[in-house]
Amino acid sequence: MTPGINLLKKKKIAHKVHSFKHDPNYGAYGDEVVEKLGLPAERVFKTIIVALDGNGKNLCGAIVPVTGLTDLKHVAKAAGAKKAAMADPKEAERATGYVTGGISPVGHKKRIPLLLDAQAMEHPTIMVSGGKRGLEIELSAQDLITATGARVASIHK
Repeated sequence: MTPGINLLKKKKIAHKVHSFKHDPNYGAYGDEVVEKLGLPAERVFKTIIVALDGNGKNLCGAIVPVTGLTDLKHVAKAAGAKKAAMADPKEAERATGYVTGGISPVGHKKRIPLLLDAQAMEHPTIMVSGGKRGLEIELSAQDLITATGARVASIHK
């Protein structure tokens, strides 16, 4: 199990784990999740780690639908920063404890603020990374907020 799944179990937060055989040659990972798990794409979310105000140590996580793009201006505003940019992958991995491409919003090594796109609240459950490719966690948006302290904001394009 991954740190994220272990944390959900420890906190007794309702969730389901879904796994599939990841194909490293598959295109976009979100598309692979949708196809292999047979899910509506709007219920599958990805975690993007951004650096705020040009400081690679000032990180924030943006949990957004795989169907759209992350609006970095909205992320910055919601995080109380002037600007946001994609974080250096090594910094993201160091802070979360996960490898880029499999970053879960749950169970980070260091606590970083998280923003959950408001679209997540429209679904009874959503899917987020379980901490490695081929492993997904299904839970309600409210349970994700409870587990992570994420704040809800409109942060996708």
